Amino acid sequence: MNKKKVLIVDDHPVVVRGLAQVINKQKDLTVCGSANSAVKAIKLVNELNPDIITLDLSLKDSNGLELIKDLLVHKPDVPILVISMYDENIYAERVLKAGAKGYIMKEKVTKELLKALYKVLDNKVYISEDVQNNLLNSSMKNLNLKKSIIDILSDRELEVFEFTGDGLTTSEIAKRTNLGIKTIETYKTKIKEKLKIKNSTQLVKYAVEWKMNNKV
Repeated sequence: MNKKKVLIVDDHPVVVRGLAQVINKQKDLTVCGSANSAVKAIKLVNELNPDIITLDLSLKDSNGLELIKDLLVHKPDVPILVISMYDENIYAERVLKAGAKGYIMKEKVTKELLKALYKVLDNKVYISEDVQNNLLNSSMKNLNLKKSIIDILSDRELEVFEFTGDGLTTSEIAKRTNLGIKTIETYKTKIKEKLKIKNSTQLVKYAVEWKMNNKV
C-alpha cells in the first residue's frame, strides 16, 4: 500500500512528536518530515512532495495565514489542515479563505485529527459542527461586534490588533511578525481608521476588551 505522506509544520517539538505518533500508527499514513519555520516548510514541501500538510498558525517566524498562501503558490494541489490554539470561531473561516481545507483547535486534536486528515485527503473541507452552525447562523443574523471586526480587518491587521490586545508594544509586535516598526504603525493607523478609533490609547483599550471577550 502506498502511504499518504504528511508534512507537519509546527515549532513545538512535543506537538510534532504527538502528531507523528498518531499518524504513523495508521496503515495508510506516514509522516515524511517536519518543519519549525516558514522557510523550512517551503523547502520541504518542494523536496518531499507531501500529500497533505498540517500547519500551526502561530509559527514564530511567520504569519500562518500568509504561509498558507505561500505554500499553495509552490504546491497548489496539496491540501492544508490547520491545527491551532486559536479560537476556531474567529480563525476557521479566515483559514478557509486563505486556501486551507480544514481547521482543528489543538484542544480537540485527540478526537478530531484522523477524521480531519482523511476528510481533507478526500478533497473535502473539515471544520467542527460548532463552526458550521456559526457560519450558517451568521448569514441569517445582523453582524455583531465579533463578526464585524473579523470582516473589517485584513489578516495582518487582525494579527496586529490581537497582539495589541495581548499588551505587546509596537516594537514587540514588529519583532514577533518580522516586520518593521513603521509598518506596524501603519497597520495600527489603518485599524484605527477602519474601527473609527480616535487614538492609540483607545486602540489598546478596545483591543484588550476584544481579547478578554474572545479568549480561547
